[in-house]
Amino acid sequence: MTGEARTDVRVVRLDPARDAEGLIRFLSTNRFPFHGTPAPTAEAARTHVEGGAFDAPDSIAYWIEAGGERVGVLHVQEATDSTPLLDLRIAESARGAGIGTAALRLGTAAVFHALPEVTRIEGNTRVDNAAMRAVFERCGYVKEAHYRRAWPVAGAEPLDTVAYAILRSDWRTGTTTPVAWES
Repeated sequence: MTGEARTDVRVVRLDPARDAEGLIRFLSTNRFPFHGTPAPTAEAARTHVEGGAFDAPDSIAYWIEAGGERVGVLHVQEATDSTPLLDLRIAESARGAGIGTAALRLGTAAVFHALPEVTRIEGNTRVDNAAMRAVFERCGYVKEAHYRRAWPVAGAEPLDTVAYAILRSDWRTGTTTPVAWES
């Protein structure tokens, strides 16, 4: 099913106080190999959650549900900025099933609807995260930057970071405005 978006996916607003234990469990029981901390411990996840990383007004988070199960988290960081940054995490058991594509489309719409001052949404990933890069492109996000050796990797040389974004106007019209690389 890779490449196709599932139709049974929903994004549901996460309440960081009410959902703290579920969020801590999700973060600490899955590996996220393309994130800065690929395998957070329960203690590290608790510190992150209880430290306010998911709290409004600068942060909005959504549970990603598929088939009635919580299978991921979409975290909108810098939500008070005109260009928030997305962090998408899918449970190991749910990867490769089209959930990321559906979740990013739904999450993009949720952000643009909830935050009228937002003009664009950004997301970054490692250069070797081919699946996430494909999800960004399928969802209308455009590659805007390639930062050389900018992503720290524990025990290894840094990897390149690739930045994508979608403009509100492109999202609204279903078009993509290319980057003017030769300016």
